[in-house]
Amino acid sequence: AAAAAAAPALAPATTPLLECFQVAQPVLHAEGESVTITLMDHQFANSYGSPFVGDYTPPDIEFDRVVINFTVEVKGRQFDRWGTMYLDNVNIFSTSTAEPTQNGITWTWRKDVTPYLSLWREPQTLIFQLDNVITDIYTGLLNSTLTATFFKADLETEQPPADLILPVSAAKSPVTASFWTYPEENASVALNFPRNVNRAVFSANVKAQGNDEFWWSNVPQSAVNAFEPDVGTYPGYSPFREVQILIDGMLAGVYWPYPTIFTGGVVPQLHRPIVGIDAFDLRDHEIDISPWLPLLCDGKEHTFGIQVVGLNDDGKMATLSNTTESSWYLVGKVFLWLDDEGSITTGVLGKAITEPTIGFQQSLSQNATGFNQTLDYTISVKRDFEISSALKTQKGNSTATWSQSLEYSNAGGLYLNGYGGINTFLITGKEAAKLTGRQYETSFSYPLFCNTTTQYLPAGNLTLWARLDQGLKIEMSGDGVFPTGAEAFKGAWVGSVLETERNGTANYSRYGDNTVTTGVGQTRQLFGFSGLDGKTTKELYFRDVSAFNNTVTANHEVVYT
Repeated sequence: AAAAAAAPALAPATTPLLECFQVAQPVLHAEGESVTITLMDHQFANSYGSPFVGDYTPPDIEFDRVVINFTVEVKGRQFDRWGTMYLDNVNIFSTSTAEPTQNGITWTWRKDVTPYLSLWREPQTLIFQLDNVITDIYTGLLNSTLTATFFKADLETEQPPADLILPVSAAKSPVTASFWTYPEENASVALNFPRNVNRAVFSANVKAQGNDEFWWSNVPQSAVNAFEPDVGTYPGYSPFREVQILIDGMLAGVYWPYPTIFTGGVVPQLHRPIVGIDAFDLRDHEIDISPWLPLLCDGKEHTFGIQVVGLNDDGKMATLSNTTESSWYLVGKVFLWLDDEGSITTGVLGKAITEPTIGFQQSLSQNATGFNQTLDYTISVKRDFEISSALKTQKGNSTATWSQSLEYSNAGGLYLNGYGGINTFLITGKEAAKLTGRQYETSFSYPLFCNTTTQYLPAGNLTLWARLDQGLKIEMSGDGVFPTGAEAFKGAWVGSVLETERNGTANYSRYGDNTVTTGVGQTRQLFGFSGLDGKTTKELYFRDVSAFNNTVTANHEVVYT
């Protein structure tokens, strides 16, 4: 006779995954017919140089909106990792991962990717690169799902998505993601524009790595060895960075990057479960290059380049450097709007000659034995850039103008013989594109305050402490390439205002043999989002959320209707 079946064992109780999140306003969702397809369901293990590569086929549905959903589950131990998604050679989405716990974490990020509508309507090679490493110590497998939802939203807009998108990239598809690593690689490519372009916008996406990951706290180049041999060489080229966009070697515009701090940054306990501003979605920055159309529509190839610079100094004065520390991941694309086939855009190219104004002061103090004890510096940079050209398109004669007014300041330094660092950092800017019948304006502010200390004990044990206060304010209106965020709310919006402030303190300890780590952090973030209707500003979304030791302790969220 057969043996009786054993009673099923009770499943062990499982600890729910900790939900990590980036505070943000809601994203547009489908209210009518929609189709959701899975673009990727993949586990990233030892994935350096081994991206996910798949085939995308457009769904059989009429759509004018596309929203992606990226969801990850991971448990164990792992660094924060960088991920990037491409359709062929065009960068669509760049992200970073949260650092897991032993019991596991999860997060979801939704993004409106409608600006790439012309790509979504054609079959594509989809590449998702998420470099991860698995060892006996670093055990976190990144279980990742990417879906896309297609639907019609029928939102009123006078500026539809671009007719054509050209990659400014390393063109590595389908082998891997098409970004450049700078300064190791020359980030430039030759493009041949159609001759019937009536508007062109360049978009850059950048990520700092390695010795430039915390570029906003780097020291002046003349002081990189000020705390040798005890602390070692500090990353240099100053705590200022400028991304330059070049057309045939000529400056077409600049981008002063937001100081994104990833989830392992400064002190890891600052970022769980509330991750840093923009950590899950590295923001693209647009530069209108319509004033360059008289040159770019001549039927010839033209070189597009991206480079990053900092400051060189002699201890008394500073000038722009021609390189940075290693490394930056750089990629771009150009959005083009076209007239009818056969039309040729002509005009007269304007001139843009501009140099920044740089202020620089630095001082070192010594202890009784003559070793450097503190470093103090004050750095300021101001840049005004404008180019205006006469255009003749199918629509008639017009003037295309791109202008930028940017200011930077950083009062910072090192103390405790180089084991403490402090920075009071601020970037403010206004940018505008004007073309007959089209206008785009934005203003922004990036404040940051960071105070950190590092202590090493004789056994090699490490202790970190930090206070980090960071903010972001962006106001945008008009015909931008990317969604303003107000699309998710009913109303006739012409723009939006996003304002957020995040404050945290944390400490972290690690044994010298890397076997045991402990730490605790507390964070509070205020986030407000408003719509602009041309006359007034209306609050649409608000959140006030606090966390302590991996747990949300207070959460007040309001979605206005």
